[in-house]
Amino acid sequence: MQESSASAITRTAIDLRSLPWASRLASAYAYDFAPLAPFYAGNPADPAAWDDAIARAQAYPRQRDAVVAVLEKQQARRGAPAAATANVARLRDPRAVAIVTGQQAGLFGGPLYTLLKALTAIEVARDLETRTGTPVIPIFWIDSEDHDWDEVATTTLLTADHDAQSITMPKLAGAGDTPVAQLRLDARAVATVAAVGEALPPTEFTADVVATLRAAYAEGRSMSEAFGCLLEAWLGSKGLVVYDCSCTNAKPLAAGVFAHELAHPGHTAALAGAAGERLAALGFHAQVTTHAGGVALFSLEHGRHAVRWHDGAYDINGVRVEQAALVERARTTPSAFSPNVLLRPLVQDTLFPTVCYVGGPAELAYQGQLRDVYAHFGIPMPLVLPRTTATVIDPPASRFLSKYDFSWLRLQPQDEHALNELLESQLPPSVEASLHAASGAIGERMAQVIAAVPVIDPTLEGAARSTLGRMEHDLKTLHNKIIHAAKKRDETLRRQFVRTRSLVFPEGHIQERTLGAFVFLNKYGPAFIDTLAGDLPRDAGTHWLLTL
Repeated sequence: MQESSASAITRTAIDLRSLPWASRLASAYAYDFAPLAPFYAGNPADPAAWDDAIARAQAYPRQRDAVVAVLEKQQARRGAPAAATANVARLRDPRAVAIVTGQQAGLFGGPLYTLLKALTAIEVARDLETRTGTPVIPIFWIDSEDHDWDEVATTTLLTADHDAQSITMPKLAGAGDTPVAQLRLDARAVATVAAVGEALPPTEFTADVVATLRAAYAEGRSMSEAFGCLLEAWLGSKGLVVYDCSCTNAKPLAAGVFAHELAHPGHTAALAGAAGERLAALGFHAQVTTHAGGVALFSLEHGRHAVRWHDGAYDINGVRVEQAALVERARTTPSAFSPNVLLRPLVQDTLFPTVCYVGGPAELAYQGQLRDVYAHFGIPMPLVLPRTTATVIDPPASRFLSKYDFSWLRLQPQDEHALNELLESQLPPSVEASLHAASGAIGERMAQVIAAVPVIDPTLEGAARSTLGRMEHDLKTLHNKIIHAAKKRDETLRRQFVRTRSLVFPEGHIQERTLGAFVFLNKYGPAFIDTLAGDLPRDAGTHWLLTL
């Protein structure tokens, strides 16, 4: 793989509270944690909270050898790098703990924030091990039992013309009805990778990027396995351990969690719902809406179906199942079940000695509804750390923003209002002053006319006002023509604006939630990951504008 000489990174810190899309809960978590303290296991800004979380994770009994065996089998199938396999072996140490993050198996690695999540986990694990001497392993949980095909099937890139282009994997057999982990790539995956290669701006790294995508998304692999292969290709050498949660060999390790949920119907939903109400009373929002009789499990037999408690028994897709029978099925056949968003973290922290979960704003919110649920199951709740959030720009975009003292947030709207204001600001002062003076003079003189004419004929006042309106309209038209002429004269400025806007807010969307991570590997090569992994900025209250 070719190496890039780019290694410098310039950071601009942006207060999270200034972002229109930032939730109140995420802002308070960073800047005013005290009201939220009852909802979480500790404040990650407090070093003592980490020490307590390590002690809790180490004290809870786990089947470490069995977990390691599951991970080793998955890694062998994917051909994981040595650094990743070595980290799995370290999990046998009873002192070892984990920093966990995760995401759905998005096409070609998902949006940039997926990479930022993983890199945050890697860096936190490294720093915590250095500070405490405790073995700390970064783990990425692939949420592969979801069946929402539309959420994982599309990726977005920027073309050489700086246009956002979405590329979608053709619908695989069973897509939409079957968990993503069971969807097998066919020959069309090759064509989809080829479409990415054709759409990407050609660089010295394009061939390597496309080859890596092609190797991961090979015909016959599942979507989740391909996603795991790609993560390991990018981050396995950094020690990232990738876990596919659909693995049936791991389900027996969570059988007790499934059985406990079924033995206490609706209790998890009630606890999470009550926490959501308390959050709402404080002015925050409840991420997960629960319903009476809701059960935090899906049945995977004959499709993926919700499990509901109704009239003293369970209902699965219209079939009544007695409670005792379903509890026993969970103990003996746990592969027939899958946790929902409320129970998934508890399954995760049953398998792994989790000290901290690295998540995005939505995950931060729903974790705030789970403290009492963890207590109900007797599982230690980890800390929750917001992932690094960032927008990546290049030197030309940085120079454009700096030269014109232009706020990057003004680039989000997709109309030309901000561009027109920028072009107008570049007009010679004499032109703008003259237009302003003319507008003022016309208004002043015509006001005098409007005041005088009623003495002669009252009906002429309306005509005078109409004349003023036409004059103001003509002056505005002239002003617009001048702006249009400025656009034609300064086409370079217009191109710089459009290029920067496409990079920062592709089609008006937040960059890290839109562009695939491979877009930046195509631009910067492997140095992109190496640079971020070397010193990724971490501050829960900050969005970073990173210039590479």
